[in-house]
Amino acid sequence: MRTKSKWSPGPGVKILGVALTVDDRWIVSAAGSAIGICPDCGRRSRSRHGWSRRSLQDLRVQGQSVTVKLLVSRWRCAHEECARRTFSDRLPTIAAPYARRTRRVGEIVGLLGHSAGGRPGERLMERLGMRQLKRDAAAAQRSSQIRVVGIDDWSWRRATSYGTIMVDLERRSVVDILDDRSVGSAAKWLRTIFPSRSSVATAAACMRRPPVKAHRRPSRSRIGFIWSRTFARPSRNS
Repeated sequence: MRTKSKWSPGPGVKILGVALTVDDRWIVSAAGSAIGICPDCGRRSRSRHGWSRRSLQDLRVQGQSVTVKLLVSRWRCAHEECARRTFSDRLPTIAAPYARRTRRVGEIVGLLGHSAGGRPGERLMERLGMRQLKRDAAAAQRSSQIRVVGIDDWSWRRATSYGTIMVDLERRSVVDILDDRSVGSAAKWLRTIFPSRSSVATAAACMRRPPVKAHRRPSRSRIGFIWSRTFARPSRNS
């Protein structure tokens, strides 16, 4: 074991040791802070309730994979008026809750997805040694909380059939595509994503209201027919 602070994935983490395994993988042993802060009341605590271990994938070093074995403490809150009895270390700058990779690795995967696209991004991640991250990134995108949704219609077949596209405006990514553009389908989809949001009922009620004046746009053939009847050339016999 060799202790090196430069292997730290971020602030608030103490490196306990670094080892290279027989299959050329780096294992970094780390631990969180020696003092816990209750997320509810903000009181400090030194009374440790237990430990848990998280395994996080970090950036590769010279082509070799790096795994951070992070010891996370669980603390007791001694404040009598606080409803929370125990709590765990929160390291938002290191990794998201229940994530299996560090936050800086997730940021690189997100940048590759937005800049390179689907297949080129996958090939580039494989080249960088991030092949195993594709499944984790897709799962994280599905399970991540959506707060701002953009709804628009789009054409499956021009002037024939239309669908509805749902976009996560914060992450600038397509979330889902519905087969039609009816209000009922959009409202049902919103209820599955936001089951406890009162704003969904308000949005669904507004979507059910018919427009004050709705005029159907005439087709191209109809416009041509009206034009020919209005500006028809006089015949030679007339």
